[in-house]
Amino acid sequence: MEQTYQYTWIIPFLPLPVPMLIALGLILFPKATKSFRRMWAFQSILLLSIVMLFSMNLSIQQINSSSVYQYVWSWIINNDFSLEFGYLIDSLTSIMSILITTVGILVLIYSDKYMSHDHGYLRFFAYMTFFSTSMLGLVTSSNLIQIYIFWELVGMCSYLLIGFWFTRPVAANACQKAFVTNRVGDFGLLLGILGFYWITGSFEFRDLFKIFNNLVSHNEVNFLFVTLCAILLFAGPIAKSAQFPLHVWLPDAMEGPTPISALIHAATMVAAGIFLVARLLPLFIVIPHIMNLISLIGTITVFFGATLALAQKDIKRGLAYSTMSQLGYIMLALGMGSYRSALFHLITHAYSKALLFLGSGSLIHSMEPIVGYSPKKSQNMVFMGGLKKYIPMTQTAFLLATLSLCGIPPLACFWSKDEILNDSWLYSPIFAIIPWSTAGFTAFYMCRIYLLTFEGYLNIHFQNYSGKNNIPLYSIYLWGKEKKGSKISKKNFRLITLLKIKRKKCASSFSKKVYKIDENVRTMIQPFLSITYFGNSKTYFHPYESDNTMLFPILILILFTLFLGFLGIPFNQEGLGLDILSKWLIPSINLLHQNAKTSIDWYEFGKDSVFSVNIASFGIFIGIFLYKPVYSSFQNLTLINLFVKKGPKRIFSDKIRNRIYDWSYNRGYIDSFYATSLTAKMSELAQFIHLFDRRVIDAIPNGVGLISFFGADILKYSGGGRISSYLFLYFFYVSIFLLIYYFFLLYK
Repeated sequence: MEQTYQYTWIIPFLPLPVPMLIALGLILFPKATKSFRRMWAFQSILLLSIVMLFSMNLSIQQINSSSVYQYVWSWIINNDFSLEFGYLIDSLTSIMSILITTVGILVLIYSDKYMSHDHGYLRFFAYMTFFSTSMLGLVTSSNLIQIYIFWELVGMCSYLLIGFWFTRPVAANACQKAFVTNRVGDFGLLLGILGFYWITGSFEFRDLFKIFNNLVSHNEVNFLFVTLCAILLFAGPIAKSAQFPLHVWLPDAMEGPTPISALIHAATMVAAGIFLVARLLPLFIVIPHIMNLISLIGTITVFFGATLALAQKDIKRGLAYSTMSQLGYIMLALGMGSYRSALFHLITHAYSKALLFLGSGSLIHSMEPIVGYSPKKSQNMVFMGGLKKYIPMTQTAFLLATLSLCGIPPLACFWSKDEILNDSWLYSPIFAIIPWSTAGFTAFYMCRIYLLTFEGYLNIHFQNYSGKNNIPLYSIYLWGKEKKGSKISKKNFRLITLLKIKRKKCASSFSKKVYKIDENVRTMIQPFLSITYFGNSKTYFHPYESDNTMLFPILILILFTLFLGFLGIPFNQEGLGLDILSKWLIPSINLLHQNAKTSIDWYEFGKDSVFSVNIASFGIFIGIFLYKPVYSSFQNLTLINLFVKKGPKRIFSDKIRNRIYDWSYNRGYIDSFYATSLTAKMSELAQFIHLFDRRVIDAIPNGVGLISFFGADILKYSGGGRISSYLFLYFFYVSIFLLIYYFFLLYK
């Protein structure tokens, strides 16, 4: 076992040669490197798979022995300063490494087909592999300085991946926004690291915890300063894990390709902040009020994320706010000291959210030939609907992930979320009410996303291969009423009816011609049918299921979503004993001076879970009531109008509904507040400083230069070129100086 631990350094460094060789090849031999691009993708997946197997081996040893292993070597040694690098292997490291590698492998397999026709294919795989490498280096780090180095590398990779399509202004702005927002948290993290080094004299986790606990037990620390340093440390995870109020970068990060969103939301970027709080929990737990602050931030984030997801039209942004809300649950659990339930929900949520994002990528992929490649259209749920007929595998996967995130048993997220909700009542009723009510919001907006995309009829503008709109079909307002100005004329209704007639009654023909579309998407699109109406002939296209290469990771994630929740349940006849997750976490739980969960009362568990399941079911019912009738009643326009005018008003008035919509769609006005109070003020301050620099700071040396220039220009005319005149002036000035000096001595 000892020998196995000594080779743990391969976890972060084994995948590293792939991005380095890709970058070197693109610089020196670009054509040859691009011609073998599938080989580089295979190597990335292969090396990451080796790391996954090694991580699983370590995890099995962790479960069997409950040991902790640390290996360090000195890097910088000075008189009173020593900086060591190394790796720390415990239950938290093994869990995170498995999570990163499994999700990373599935996303890379998915990306091979998703990005197959993108010119930046190799660049994408280089970024993604380096992203996973940086995250693996972060979770195996043994000290705060080493974590900070990999922390910044993770931020750099996210910047490159979010702005992958940097020629689009929205993508360029999104990556800059993510970079600047995270710099705020990272600056606080750096100050907190330096503050705790000043207190304890160590960066190593084990020494840091031991020294700090001794100082606290002997009351030898200034708790005001310690609290400030802890808040600064916590600022880093707030930004990285998109917690309120530094969450504003997360929805804009959806401008990158969908596989990037899956990796960021499941196993890398946002998981880094959760990991750091979990790693530093032995430090936070002995500081007064810090745990309450973490719980408070988590609770606010839970509510904000859920409410801001209610009215989003972009499917990826809706899922992004869902991630924000679920991360709030995890942060709340960490603040309550529920270490086990927090990591349990981190695991289950990661696989369910990866399934949701890969499923959304599949349906976006299927919509691109119809609406033309434009993220504003292909990701807009207004243009979707009725997709379950065309992409049944994606629909099944998305439905299972949706139910899991809603907390419906026996899917994965039910077990972990229910545990957090039950622990919240034991911790504080104040921190319990909001998460319990938010569980209903989660079920509502996830049901809304599913119904808007998969149920009803295709709610788009059919297009031909040239990308021009031909037949505007029925368009709805996303709060259950008809959008203003979107009336169905008799001509259009006749065309809609024509499309619904059986093909044998239409003048239709299937075309085999291939039309080229944007270089960033697939070049193969499938024709729906050619229809002749009113003497005009048009070709239409229908959504299609993704390639098997993209469906394989989705199927694997379905298995995780179905069965991963049983990881935290003890399987024996008496219901006593440790479950697998508790055995895995024993070293970390002992470090927190807590007891592992040793038993489970199935009656109490069932009684407690009934309430949470009822709340989720109520949210699903409201979502179905508000959105399902509009789509299922497409053929009956009278029923649509009846529902639009009277249905939603039974629950919400127009005034309340519009206020909720404005609040949600405008992101809680947080971005507007930052734009007016921070960005605008900083711009004015920068302009003032720039003006002061030009008119004052630069004016001083420039003025001295001008005076010297003009003074020399005037003095040059006083010279006649005669030495006798120069000597006369010299003695004249010397005489005056001596005379002044004489009078000075005389009066003194």
